[in-house]
Amino acid sequence: MSMFADGLDQAVQRAFTRPIPKSAGAQMRYLVKQYKGTRAVAQMLRISQRTVERYVKDQIKKPRPDLAARLEREVKKRWQPQIRAKAKERAATTGGIVIDTRARLGYTAPIGSTDQDRIRHLTVALPPQHAARLFDAQEQGATEQRLQELAAEALKEVYFQDGGRRAGSLEEVRFTDIEHLEFDL
Repeated sequence: MSMFADGLDQAVQRAFTRPIPKSAGAQMRYLVKQYKGTRAVAQMLRISQRTVERYVKDQIKKPRPDLAARLEREVKKRWQPQIRAKAKERAATTGGIVIDTRARLGYTAPIGSTDQDRIRHLTVALPPQHAARLFDAQEQGATEQRLQELAAEALKEVYFQDGGRRAGSLEEVRFTDIEHLEFDL
């Protein structure tokens, strides 16, 4: 399960202006239209081409749970690409992104300071440059670990150092044991 990638996707999906198609037939027709054929959809969903055709004609109405999840995930990935792009652009240039997390946060600091890791619940508005870094890394296929590092760097700068006004000698922030993570644009 990829918490960071899924969280970023869900934040962008909240910007959608219309809901995704509900029925399996409508979802399948949407994918067939996007891929311009049933063969590509069948390969992507790992089912037969004939099965795709039967969903398109509403001869099959109720997919297996695993197929229903794959179908919904693929439709969400492709739904309203222009709205998705505008939401990401707005977050990366003017709006920023809000991260709400409950996790174990600690830091590496000079000797004599209390750098003990502890569970914290933070809701922090990250500036646009951090949103841009997160979305760019996600677009380039960054690993979950890399997205977590980028979020830790953003929290270091915004929360712990308050934009350079305090904790200037802070070296690194540890962001582990994540219990809850949610992004909002």
